[in-house]
Amino acid sequence: MSDLLISARNLEKAFQQGVSELKILKGVSLEIKSGESVAILGSSGAGKSTLLHILGTLDRPTAGELWIQDRDLLKMSDDEVSEYRNQQMGFVFQFHHLLSEFTALENVMIPLQIAGISADEAYRSAKVFLASLGLEERLDHYPSMLSGGELQRVAIARALIRNPRILLADEPTGNLDSQNSKAIQDLFFDLKEKLGLTLIVVTHDLNFAARFSRVLRISDGQWV
Repeated sequence: MSDLLISARNLEKAFQQGVSELKILKGVSLEIKSGESVAILGSSGAGKSTLLHILGTLDRPTAGELWIQDRDLLKMSDDEVSEYRNQQMGFVFQFHHLLSEFTALENVMIPLQIAGISADEAYRSAKVFLASLGLEERLDHYPSMLSGGELQRVAIARALIRNPRILLADEPTGNLDSQNSKAIQDLFFDLKEKLGLTLIVVTHDLNFAARFSRVLRISDGQWV
């Protein structure tokens, strides 16, 4: 776990509001090692989700640097960044964002098929992964037929089906009851160990955060 994986230097993010500028991030720097688990805490509006999106290359900062291994992501084209993100990163959000018109199995197959994997191979891989998460009886169920905990497990399977190195999650247990929340938290750390993931999670849950190897607190766009 000694290898430096992510290095962010003086990240800033601002939005124009008429003639004024709203600064969300104000010179945030951090380093994350391969295999590390990092929780980011902060109140609403503190900038934690904005930071997560930048670390996950879903957004670009107004200023600063972002390196993953030896790649300067901010000097790469949007297409290059998108390809790198799809290969190396998985995302889980508070709201599962599953496609309602597709079954659980089909939702997990989609990232593989986008990557050019054949339908037969995508089917087999998605079926095995969902079964490993205890969802073998829910493969043909649509999102509307699944519980909150099941929805989040399908979302986790979709995030990890391409074997990314980094899993990023934004309040992944925020909409779950205490029992399902604990089960999903356990699943995150079980998969981290099994798959050798680097885990970066934004959460309000202090008990969840306490399980991480490092906890960072952000307030008003800066580390506390």
